[in-house]
Amino acid sequence: MSSDERNYDLKPTASHPMPPRALSYQPPRPKQRHRIGLIGCGGISESHLKAYQHAGLEVVAFSDLDFAKASARRDAFYPSGKVYPDYQSLLDTADVDVVDVATPVEPRVKIIEAALQHGKHVLSQKPFVRDLAEGLRLADLADASGCRLAVNQNGRWAPHFSFIRNAAAMGWVGDVVSINVDIHWDHNWIQGTPFNEMQHVVLEDFAIHWFDFVASIVAGVAEDVYATAMQSASQTAKPPLLGTAILRYMRTLAVLNFDADTKYGVEDRTVVRGTQGTMVSAGPSLTDQSVKVFTAEGWFQPPLEGNWFQEGFIGTMSELLCAIEEDRPPLHDARDNLRGLSMCFAAVDSANSGERVSIQA
Repeated sequence: MSSDERNYDLKPTASHPMPPRALSYQPPRPKQRHRIGLIGCGGISESHLKAYQHAGLEVVAFSDLDFAKASARRDAFYPSGKVYPDYQSLLDTADVDVVDVATPVEPRVKIIEAALQHGKHVLSQKPFVRDLAEGLRLADLADASGCRLAVNQNGRWAPHFSFIRNAAAMGWVGDVVSINVDIHWDHNWIQGTPFNEMQHVVLEDFAIHWFDFVASIVAGVAEDVYATAMQSASQTAKPPLLGTAILRYMRTLAVLNFDADTKYGVEDRTVVRGTQGTMVSAGPSLTDQSVKVFTAEGWFQPPLEGNWFQEGFIGTMSELLCAIEEDRPPLHDARDNLRGLSMCFAAVDSANSGERVSIQA
């Protein structure tokens, strides 16, 4: 058994004992040395660097429009790294084979394009693009350049999401019939940040992880989506903090419900039901979750290790590095990421129009 597998001791009932099972859910680990360049040293880059440092990954180059900010990130995490005044100089002169593009979305397309043209593999911050056609063009460019292009959908390696995704792929609960997500938390912290100016910060920025989660479990894209968003009476942030999206596949229904103005009794709950069982993940936050699996044999609760921000960010980079080593598309390949984006963008269109919106595959 590999180090990223666990045999789970069951918590059986007297009438429903259940045999142990093993499942790999931890991020993969690369076998070779890779030199990483970080482009964009803003707030989220700290989570990237903490995770990379914990995993023993090597970041050797940093760039940001604010040179002092890039220098501070270098000094705090990889003091032997070199700081560059802009992404172009990093791409032109740094000895890197992979770049982590952690900039805001607006300049990101040009940076990704330049990196691929320089023969660099790329991990793009999410959302990958604002336009699906642009995303497809970049995916084609990556193929033409012989490079791997992945998207930092770090939720895929959050322990509970990774466990559920892999268990579903192994058929533990049969064919997935329904996915229900119900999240209550306080997102009013966005006041004073650019997020406060987003028209649909919940459906478009936060919920993108859950559209990707659905895409990671159910093949293809939903046939259509109905979404709605509205202000909460007690919220202090500007954009609507209440949102719901209903994704209808031919044989699966996914309901994503978000209340981002919950100041008391916060909760994050996900239920995936299949034809032969149900998986339930619940906890007070996305970083504190426990999973239970229920089938005709009984039920068990795996002792998950890790958390979203550490294993999530380790997973996105490590999976890309492993894909490079094994010459295969990464699990979070940019082309595949467009499935979740297409459902996210359609949900925003539905919330704006008040109508059900068909989704193009």
